[in-house]
Amino acid sequence: MARPVIGIVTNSHLINDQYPAHASGTMLSEAVAEVSDGLPLLIPADPTHVALGDLLDTCDGFLLPGGRPNVHPEEYGEQPTEAHGAFDRGRDRVVLPLIRACVERGQPFLGVCRGFQEVNVAMGGTLHPEIRELPGRMNHRMPPDGTLEEKFALRHKVAFTENGPFHRLMGSTEVMTNTLHGQGIQVAGRRIVIDGRAPDGTPEAIYVDGAPGFTLAVQWHPEWKASEDPVSRPLFAAFGQAARDWAARSRYAGLKSA
Repeated sequence: MARPVIGIVTNSHLINDQYPAHASGTMLSEAVAEVSDGLPLLIPADPTHVALGDLLDTCDGFLLPGGRPNVHPEEYGEQPTEAHGAFDRGRDRVVLPLIRACVERGQPFLGVCRGFQEVNVAMGGTLHPEIRELPGRMNHRMPPDGTLEEKFALRHKVAFTENGPFHRLMGSTEVMTNTLHGQGIQVAGRRIVIDGRAPDGTPEAIYVDGAPGFTLAVQWHPEWKASEDPVSRPLFAAFGQAARDWAARSRYAGLKSA
């Protein structure tokens, strides 16, 4: 049986600050191939290169990863400020309608960091530009110095709702995660359920209520050593199974309509 095709949304990037590229981290492809048992397919974050219908027809699931640029605040009704950082409008125009279409169709996606924030914005939510400036919040940003091991080290707990989807998936109501983000959910979007929080109250795990498919998203980076981590492994495995189920249903529907 063929592996499900999992589209990984890329980020606009300049190689050597000069050569334009659509980039994705190797660890994302590794997590999809080794833990989700899927075929990774990189998606250019440019609406002039890809069409929504083609993406939905080609892929069995979508990984919405992190990225340095943030969702443009105009997407949730606010004006940009210096605190909002850099933007990638091409990715906004690809991913936000993709999320809404997947929710409607039941096609699986997994949101990670920026992808987590995109899921909230796509469903009508808003974001804080800099959560570390809020009273009582910790600094969730990536440590500025150190090795990758140090940057992706486990830094805080996430507490899940008892008997919620993350609790059932992880087999625990509390796990340890890394943290490498500056923004966070301000107002949850329509049907967005906050199913996990950091000790300072920052939302860390969400899903779309009533959606017929897999719609989990996390604020941390589970792709880091996903095959070894007891939190990342079940998350990517469940996502891969959801993509296989979608592929099987799609093939069956195609045979029935032929």
